[in-house]
Amino acid sequence: MKNKIELKKMIITSIFVIIGISIIFAIVQKYEYKAYTKNFNNKINSIIEELIKKYPDVNKNDLVELINSENDNSSNILSEYGINIENDSILIKNNKNFNIFFGINIIILVVAGISVLGIFLKYNYKKDKKLKEITKYIEEINNRNYKLDIDDNTEDELSILKNELYKTTIMLKEVAENSKRDKLNLKESLSDISHQLKTPITSITIMLDNIIENPNMEQSVKQEFIKDIKREIINISFLINTLLKLSKLDASSIKFIKQKVLVKDLIDESIKNISVLSDLKNTRIITDIDENIKINIDLKWQIEAITNILKNCIEHSKPDSTIEIKVEQNKVYTQIEIKDNGQGIDEEDLKHIFQRFYRGKNSDSENVGIGLALAKSIIESDNGNIEVESSIGKGTKFIIKYYI
Repeated sequence: MKNKIELKKMIITSIFVIIGISIIFAIVQKYEYKAYTKNFNNKINSIIEELIKKYPDVNKNDLVELINSENDNSSNILSEYGINIENDSILIKNNKNFNIFFGINIIILVVAGISVLGIFLKYNYKKDKKLKEITKYIEEINNRNYKLDIDDNTEDELSILKNELYKTTIMLKEVAENSKRDKLNLKESLSDISHQLKTPITSITIMLDNIIENPNMEQSVKQEFIKDIKREIINISFLINTLLKLSKLDASSIKFIKQKVLVKDLIDESIKNISVLSDLKNTRIITDIDENIKINIDLKWQIEAITNILKNCIEHSKPDSTIEIKVEQNKVYTQIEIKDNGQGIDEEDLKHIFQRFYRGKNSDSENVGIGLALAKSIIESDNGNIEVESSIGKGTKFIIKYYI
């Protein structure tokens, strides 16, 4: 245990009780000694007064020297009167005082013992009570009841154990909730994947059946079918590869290899990846980048993220439009802005833009809605952040920040 506050309190309290009782015991002993002394002195004083009255010639100094003499070899005259000088006191008053003080001393010792025992029993009772509570809490947790409020503000060792148990309960509750949520997400993801694969596979099956059932099909029609089949296979391959990347990111099984790279290299490589698509739509990409700006990232994965964002911008832009890329850097982060001049995103769709398999009102029928989800996962996994701003008819702007 890190802390034994309750035990320390018990020991300190016991020590104070023992010290207090000891002080009282010492005071009683001192008072007892004074009482005995007073009784003896009074009696000796009376004897001397009587001797002086009967024998006026007696020297007082001789009497005092006799009393203080260390010569104890006198005959035991008191034994003739039935008094044992070794066990009995000649003064009856002292005998009475002795019995009184003896009783007081016994009471003090009994009170001291009871006090210390009471302190120990109280400590033991509190300890047993807390142990029973902890046992009950553990039983509740074993029964999957995580709705327990067992936070304890005291600092003794069992309270620390209770607080640690409370933290464990919260953690188990979160694990249980996450597990339930993950199962639900998996179910939804499998449903989405099934839906995304079902359509192209059905199309491929129909086109292949047509080719097989019509051996005399015109060559031009057959070539169109083959092209369509190839396109669907490419879409399926893209979907599967993207899902594999997302699953690796979700499982944190990807180790990012960070290095200082020029932002210009990141943007140039990403633009190359979508050059065919941009040429088909005659989309011009304008960049405003300081060639000396560097960031610490995994270049390969961030090219993947930026490529998906640019691809989304081109797909939602009109032919012969422009996409602007601007890069700025400060002491906290490096910011990349990618702005298209497309149709914009509806406010309702904007909230779900990075959601997997979500397709907005203006999405292309072939868009599976997974590219931006992958981009967001990659950027956030590499100490980055992505936001989006959009207005209908004014285009969309993606704001990416890589923190230093």
